[in-house]
Amino acid sequence: MKFPISDQIRSVQCAPISEVKSWLAHREPDPERPLVDLCQAVPDYPPARQLTDYLAALLDDPLVSKYSPDEGLPEVREGVCARYGRVYGAAMNPDQLCLTIGASQAFWLAMVTLCRAGDEVIVPLPAYFDHPMALDILGIRPVYLPFDEERGGVPDPVAVERLITPRTRAILLVTPSNPTGVVTPPETIQELHGLARRRGIALVLDETYADFIPGGERPHDLFQDPRWGDHLIHLMSFGKTYALTGYRAGCLAASKEFIGHALKAQDTMAVCQPRITQHAVLYGVSHLDGWVEENRLMMTRRHDLFRSLFTRPGNPFSLVASGTFFAWVRHPLQEGTGREAARRLAVEAGIICLPGEVFGPGLESYLRLAFGNIRDEAIPGAVERFRSFAP
Repeated sequence: MKFPISDQIRSVQCAPISEVKSWLAHREPDPERPLVDLCQAVPDYPPARQLTDYLAALLDDPLVSKYSPDEGLPEVREGVCARYGRVYGAAMNPDQLCLTIGASQAFWLAMVTLCRAGDEVIVPLPAYFDHPMALDILGIRPVYLPFDEERGGVPDPVAVERLITPRTRAILLVTPSNPTGVVTPPETIQELHGLARRRGIALVLDETYADFIPGGERPHDLFQDPRWGDHLIHLMSFGKTYALTGYRAGCLAASKEFIGHALKAQDTMAVCQPRITQHAVLYGVSHLDGWVEENRLMMTRRHDLFRSLFTRPGNPFSLVASGTFFAWVRHPLQEGTGREAARRLAVEAGIICLPGEVFGPGLESYLRLAFGNIRDEAIPGAVERFRSFAP
């Protein structure tokens, strides 16, 4: 290459999951010790058969191959609004929604609508790695709230307020957290929303894993306020909910005014969510509440079994925090980084997971484990590999 590229993108870390999987490029399959994938949070179960049958019947319709309105088909957005009503008691209408290419594009759309280069967003640590990567590429400064192990990663609103400056445009909160799995309590979410309102900024709430909260509790009541869009921007993914990660099924919810401006970027960025994805989302939100509940219970059982075995005495790794999809653990290498620990686990134990430092500065002592790809019957053997690891 004989031309320069952006210094901003040069400084951004490589995609962590691709990096970790590259460590095993030359690994020979071992039937006696198959690879345990705790790296990527992808459901290992397929979409509901009735959903795929429904989509198959649509493929002969030429409209399915066409653009839709940038914000998405009206009937799909109406169906999504109805689901927000069931899950959150939301006062929402279709003008407050834009269907997106996954929650990641919803985040980009929110940030380019909300911020200019040089603005700041408060990001609690550990952070979902794609968020700081995107902010760095856009020239938006992530201001990190340090990880507080004693609080289990639940942000302290008082500490958040200390980080607000005249350049702050938003507080970012991911709950349930990726990477810790921790669910931020509704009262803390309410406090952070009140702080955003008081300081004239936005609370950007990413609830990609909200459908896996143990007990199926309502995550918060913010949407019950008719003026919720004044200081709330909501990011959602249906990829995990309906096992449609490859369909890239996300949405952005905000005030009608915010969505109107976001659609300027949407038209230049993606135009619209694919119609086939929109039909999948509409079928899911209309027919699959029971199926979603069954999978939430299954993922909760996986997590609970893993946690019960992992926390027995004698494990050199210690569990710091966890939730249905994730565990955040401290590795036993006294002088080593998360990358060193993760690489050794991959090469020596046949377990792939993510090093803590990809989730933000100062997190070299940790690893993220994801439970999307591990069945109940494989969990005891996987835990035993951690327990037998020799630091």
